[in-house]
Amino acid sequence: MNPVPPRRWGKWLAVVVAALAVGAFLELTPPGLLTKADMVAYAVCHRIPSHSFFVAGRQLPLCARCTGTFLGALTGLVGQVFVLRRRRESEFPPLPILAVLIGFILLMGADGLNSYLGLMGAPNLYQPRQWLRLVTGALNGLALSTILLPMLHYSLWRDPSPERVVRRWRDLLLLLLLEGMMVGSVLTRWSPLLYPLALASAAGVVTMLSLVNTVLVVMLTGQENRYRGWWDALAPLLWGVALAVAEIGTIDLFRYGLTGTLEGFPGLE
Repeated sequence: MNPVPPRRWGKWLAVVVAALAVGAFLELTPPGLLTKADMVAYAVCHRIPSHSFFVAGRQLPLCARCTGTFLGALTGLVGQVFVLRRRRESEFPPLPILAVLIGFILLMGADGLNSYLGLMGAPNLYQPRQWLRLVTGALNGLALSTILLPMLHYSLWRDPSPERVVRRWRDLLLLLLLEGMMVGSVLTRWSPLLYPLALASAAGVVTMLSLVNTVLVVMLTGQENRYRGWWDALAPLLWGVALAVAEIGTIDLFRYGLTGTLEGFPGLE
């Protein structure tokens, strides 16, 4: 009998480890699909009720700003891959567009700082608004997605394309249109959107962490630029997922041990 090639062993090991990580998270967290989404969000977001949207009487897993960020990042990735059809492009946007995207990140930071001034008892520079938290978060998420995708392509593919993920202003406007549709769906607070928005928010968290971890895995193991396609790159992608789930679970345990609650932070409403 022929031995299994080493790379195939590595792929199957990654499958097993990722399955065990996901299975452990699902088994050890409280029951309920929406509660599982809450536990994903609990690792990256304060989940303060007064800073969050409620749909059908239930708080979304992430606060308004984090909802915008992670749904915005997921929307940006989907838009680049399926609308702009970016498959292996490995270059950042041109400098003028990149400057605007960096401005989006700074804008969210400024709005976040203004909001936290109020939490710390200091006067706000202006009245914080839920819709503004959501919008600035979405712009931040879009910017992060346009930075992460070319990094992923550059690190994974044997033949990355020396093209930009966002090539012209028209591309950016299309992505902003998608972000606007996402923001609008949250602002409607339409009851049937509770599950789609909650699960997509959690998926955004897992996706972003997994892709960042995938880039780190291929860099730290010296496996850059050796994969021909997504199936060939399954092992590092699954290691990225496994690490993301492990990170989420570890942070959840630490935060629960520190605060004793799975909802927000004591004293902050």
